[in-house]
Amino acid sequence: MGVSPNLVGVQMGLTELKVRKAQPREKMYRLSDQRGLYLQINPNGSKYWRYKYRVRKNGRLRETLLALGTYPEISLAIARERHWHAHQMRSEGRDPATVRRQQKELERMQAGDTFGAVGEDWFATQSAVWSETHRERQERLLTKELAPLFSIPIRDVKAPLLLSVIRKIEDRGVIETARRTNQVASQVFRHGIALGMTEADPAAQITRALQHAKPGHFAAVTNPDELGPLLATFDVFRGTPVVRAALKLTPLLLVRPGELRHMEWSELRLDDALWTIPGEKMKRGRDHVVPLATQSLSVLRDLRALTGNYRWVFPSARSASRPMSEVAVLAAMRRLGIPKDEATPHGFRATARTILAEVLDYRTELIEHQLAHAVRDATGEAYNRTRFLPQRREMMQAWADYLDRLQQTDTLKAINAKHPDQVTRTL
Repeated sequence: MGVSPNLVGVQMGLTELKVRKAQPREKMYRLSDQRGLYLQINPNGSKYWRYKYRVRKNGRLRETLLALGTYPEISLAIARERHWHAHQMRSEGRDPATVRRQQKELERMQAGDTFGAVGEDWFATQSAVWSETHRERQERLLTKELAPLFSIPIRDVKAPLLLSVIRKIEDRGVIETARRTNQVASQVFRHGIALGMTEADPAAQITRALQHAKPGHFAAVTNPDELGPLLATFDVFRGTPVVRAALKLTPLLLVRPGELRHMEWSELRLDDALWTIPGEKMKRGRDHVVPLATQSLSVLRDLRALTGNYRWVFPSARSASRPMSEVAVLAAMRRLGIPKDEATPHGFRATARTILAEVLDYRTELIEHQLAHAVRDATGEAYNRTRFLPQRREMMQAWADYLDRLQQTDTLKAINAKHPDQVTRTL
């Protein structure tokens, strides 16, 4: 194929020192090398080698990007070698991206009879149309819960073997997770049947052998006397600022945990004290407006100094390119000693629904509308996202103030138990 330019002393645009010292900025930027090769530096500090070129498709030239690896795993010298080979393919009339895709397809066909390979192909085929939350959940069930099956040829995974894997999940007490894992396994087996890799779906055969979860609701505190101490407990959490902020906002905003952790800065209008959640993130597929009380605004403004340059308000501690874990707030509550049968993040919606109606005397339709439930008026028309917004804004502020009073009262009681004279003066 010829000799690499690295070997004949062709002058290049980048140096290893310049690449190593490139620092992240507020926005992503690029450092160009030569003939379409460049280094992409992201705000979180990650560095990616890319080759930009044009390829003719359907009679038109279209710009294409080829990933060449990440720095420092891939050095400047190696990136240039990979770029040179890709550039040679272009000079021969071949598309490097197409060649790579064909190679991967060949590798998948050569080693594609394992449960893991079929599962990955199923996930790649189906996940493009899933919501972000559903995609993350399905990927976790596939790659974590079903990992013991990955290296086994899919035709050799019989019902007893699959059942042994699912039973281990049940032994952890997460019966619903076990059921969902078996559903994912069933989809992988059916995908394998379509590909001609196997002939049966063992997951369908073991359904009757699985445990059934007891019906119930998310644990929630609906007694004001118990809610105050619970909120006071939140103040002693010593985790990361991101999780701490999410923990504080959980009882304030009345949204589902998945909606909270997928909050983006672009969705917030802090000056107008509003958060608009796009319909694709909502359970019912419609935009939803959340008025922000002054307490919520204070938490978000403090957090903006830490994560305001990222897409996600609550980025993952492992990678700012994705939101924090779906169990982050729940894990924080467990670390605080709050048992699962006492309270859950999702349960605060039930807490608010009960207390707003029975204690603060707000109308049911306002509460249900703020909870993004299916609410219809007397004519049968569904309320739109901005209906009753002034009333809901007032209700959300009243709710935040009420939570403050409960928490402050319980804190004073705790101080009073230790220093009665001091509290008497404070009161």
